[in-house]
This record gives sequence, structure tokens and C-alpha cells, in this order.
Amino acid sequence: MKKIIRIADVCFAVVLCVIYSFIGFGTVFLPSEINTYTSKSINYKTFYSLDISDDSQVDYQGSQRVSPYESEIKLLGVIPVKTTTVTQIEPTNVYVSGESFGIKLYTDGVIVVGTKDVQIDGGKCNPAKEAGLEKGDIIVDINGEKMVSSTQVEDVFNDNNGKEYRIKVKRNGNFKTFTLTPVYSPSEGKYKVGVWVRDSTAGIGTVTFYNPNNNTIAALGHPITDVDTNEIMPILNGEAVQAQVTKLYKSRDGETGSLCCDFSNDTIGSLSLNSDCGIYGKYECNVSDKQIYEVAVSQEVEKGPAKLICTLDASGPKAYAIEITKISFRENNSEKNMVIKVTDKELIEKTGGIVQGMSGSPIIQNGKLIGALTHVIVDNPEKGYAIFAEKMVKESNNVK
Repeated sequence: MKKIIRIADVCFAVVLCVIYSFIGFGTVFLPSEINTYTSKSINYKTFYSLDISDDSQVDYQGSQRVSPYESEIKLLGVIPVKTTTVTQIEPTNVYVSGESFGIKLYTDGVIVVGTKDVQIDGGKCNPAKEAGLEKGDIIVDINGEKMVSSTQVEDVFNDNNGKEYRIKVKRNGNFKTFTLTPVYSPSEGKYKVGVWVRDSTAGIGTVTFYNPNNNTIAALGHPITDVDTNEIMPILNGEAVQAQVTKLYKSRDGETGSLCCDFSNDTIGSLSLNSDCGIYGKYECNVSDKQIYEVAVSQEVEKGPAKLICTLDASGPKAYAIEITKISFRENNSEKNMVIKVTDKELIEKTGGIVQGMSGSPIIQNGKLIGALTHVIVDNPEKGYAIFAEKMVKESNNVK
């Protein structure tokens, strides 16, 4: 009898460990906020569910639910795991693209991309570094004069006779002021401050969609960062232009390929927002020839087959077969909500899988836009990461 009791205790302990493991997993990996079009139950990863029809925590105004409201995600439909905020929304329809485009960005302020030593009598020194300037700082003004271009900054620094500068910078969202004193370089015959700056960048990407509800363009699915500082570039203004693919370099294990494009003078939109979820602006082109898709909410995304729309040559966008192999609802992983694998033999033959320039390529599943490609996995270029389209639509609503 004692043996039976011990076995039962062990089994009970194992069951409790399993349950608490599932609860811990759900607390970390299940979403804290959910948008939904329906009042039906939502299932997550087989074992978890959210009963949207449960009215126990819902207020009403007349016959309408007050949204957002809180509800419980439960394990096996019984054990509460996590309280989540539910917002009922209307379906969004967008024009899906998949076209390559050219990006021209000008920063809001001038970015410090590095400092350098200045040769002086008796050795060398680094005035900018000694003053406190750091790589990634955004120079806002010098001696009270607003800085809008690297040329302006260079002109100010070159026009000095050793007098100090009061430099205001933006760093990690906060403003700081430093005093920078130039030093005389005998080899160059003038005063130097030892700083490199940049005010613009250019590149290529893929347009994900055009949102007719607010005339916005959405692309990339990830931010544009400075190549030297790896910081998100603050946009003063930018331009999206038509581009034509002229050449393609294939990806290989450990080596990312790329698309090469020629920019045209035809503007498709202005760019004004560079965020973790991509780059956005107002479109200025005719989109009536694009196909309209409903945007899926994140819980509608499933593991399994899907289509990736991208442009690899002058013939324009084409759909290729992929597979969704992993789905993540973690809020702090905005650019990596999904792992995708290219299964289309033609796409693999042409590109080796995923190449630079395909970021923003829309992903279609079950007749809906579910996301956009964001990154290639360098060690296995047939795989990559993607963002939920729902997040990109939400971000497009922040465009002014």
C-alpha cells in the first residue's frame, strides 16, 4: 500500500511539474495584447486557449462590448495562465506589393559615426572623444545653431581658430551638451576636432503594402540602421523611388547574397517614420493595379505552407512557396515573430534562399496577408525571420 502511495505521490509531483512548466512557458511566450475580429475562442500552441465569448470580465454599452477588455488565456481550457488585453477591431484591407524600391533618407540631426586622433606636436590626441562625444550621438546644434547636414557641421568645424564649441547632442532619447576644444595640427596647418559625421543614407528594399485607409506605404519590416553605429536612423525626411533589379548575387551558407537595383526618378512615396517595425510614409503613386488582401491578426497565423511575394528581375513581383516553421508572440521580439523556410525550388535556384533587398517581401497564407520577411539566417540562407503584418498595419497608423 505504501508503495502505491509513493508511486501516486511521484506521479502527482510529475504532473504538477508539467503543469507549472506549461504555465511558466505561457506566461513568457504568450501575448499580453490581442487584436481580434471575432468573438470565438482562440487556440495557441495546441494546449492554450482564450475564450473570447466569456463575458465574465466584459463591460457592455447597450449591446456592444467595451473594448479593450481583459480575458484569461487558459491551459487545456481550465487552468488560468495569463491575463491578456483583448481589443476587437474591424478587418483591414491593404494593397499588397512585393516590388523592389529605392530608399533615400536624410536624418533629423547629424550622426556621429566615429572619432579619430589628430596629430599634434609631441604625439596625438582625440578632441571629440575627450569632450565626451560618442559614436551614435546625433548632433542637434552647435553654439545654438541647428545642424541639418554633415556639410554644415564640417563648415562650422573648419571655420575656427581654436575657440571651443558648445555641442548639443541627442543620445538614447536624452539631450546632452558638451564642450569641444579643437587642437592645432601642424601637419594639416589648421585646427581639427577629430569627428566623422553622416546625414543621409540610401539602399534598397521591398514594399510590403499600401494602406488605402490612410494613404501610407509600409516596407522592410525592420528599421534602417546606420552602418557604422548600428543605431536606428532618425528621419528628417526621405523618399521612396521606383527601382529595377539589374543583378542578383546568390546567398550561400555563411554568406548573404543581395539584389542590385537601378533607381529611377519616379517617386512612389515620401518617408517619415523609421521604426522597429519597418519604414513608413505617404504613397504618391497609383496602386489600383495591386491586389487587395485582408490583413490577418497574429493568432490566425499557422505553421505550414505560405507564399512569399518578391521581385528578382525586371518582370516584377512573383509568389514563391515557403513554410512557416515557428511562431512567436513575444512582444520584445518584434522583427522575429515567425521563422520561415524557402521550399520553392525555383527561388532556391535563383537566390540560394533569401538575399539582402528582399526585406519587406509580403507573406500570404490562407488568402490573407500575415507578415513580411525581415532577416535572413546567415548560416542557413534558406531560412529567415518575419514580422506579423498586423504590427506593420498598426505602425502605419502612426504616420503623420
